Amino acid sequence: MSLTDQAAPPVVAVPESRERETLSLLLRNRGMQVVEVPLVAILDAPDPQPVIAWIKRFIVHPPFLLVLLTGEGLRRLLAVADRAGLRQPFVEKLSQVQTLCRGPKPEKALQELGLKPSFRTSVATSVGVLAETQTLDLVGKKVALQLYGEEPNPGLVNGLLGRGAILDAVAPYVYASQADEAKVVAFIKVLAAGQIDVLAFTSQSQIKRLLAVANTQGLQSELAAGLRSTVLAAVGPVVKAELEQAGYPVSIMPERLFFMKPLVAAIVRYLGLEQEVIS
Repeated sequence: MSLTDQAAPPVVAVPESRERETLSLLLRNRGMQVVEVPLVAILDAPDPQPVIAWIKRFIVHPPFLLVLLTGEGLRRLLAVADRAGLRQPFVEKLSQVQTLCRGPKPEKALQELGLKPSFRTSVATSVGVLAETQTLDLVGKKVALQLYGEEPNPGLVNGLLGRGAILDAVAPYVYASQADEAKVVAFIKVLAAGQIDVLAFTSQSQIKRLLAVANTQGLQSELAAGLRSTVLAAVGPVVKAELEQAGYPVSIMPERLFFMKPLVAAIVRYLGLEQEVIS
């Protein structure tokens, strides 16, 4: 029996992220039930002063290149600049420097400012970022790097330093990894009970959080059973690889564009809901 043979609409679990509400609305508008899971909460850096200092350095001494790893990071930088009264000069300098975006999300954040990236990676990974800089002479030049979470990303950092760059990194947000752990435990039990039809992952950190909670709570077998009996969806190849390396096959992934709307479209196609949406 297919998922669409059930009397009730398919149930799709959506891990928490900045775009959780958007993804949930898109799914509900296509006739699905949505369960929101607090796997990752994103917060501003607990101490804003290093971020403000980075923004001031950016304004006074603009870099040769700004590397944006996430759209969330740029938006958080803008919010901090706004609260510090620095938004206008920050955006002005941002429009004048070369930018390199790791994937479509930071590019979208730039587009929201009416800007376009100077460079974009063909693969949304740190290796892709390094590959894109191969044609640039970075020796003795300042490279500003926006990190994601508190992840130091030694591979990327060492790669840029090895090219002779003078690196100025900033971490504008953190993951509240201990938030709502009881809710994550409850979700693992719901998943193991077979109450979720599709689990849609949009970041590697969501997968790591789910596995970490299962390990600390002694729920590894329940989580493994739940993941293997549930259709897994990934927003793109990086997330897909994270799941498959953990031993969980991915059934749903957009073919070309790796963000929310293509993910929803892929879920709709997989569940055979296209006719229902059209009718």
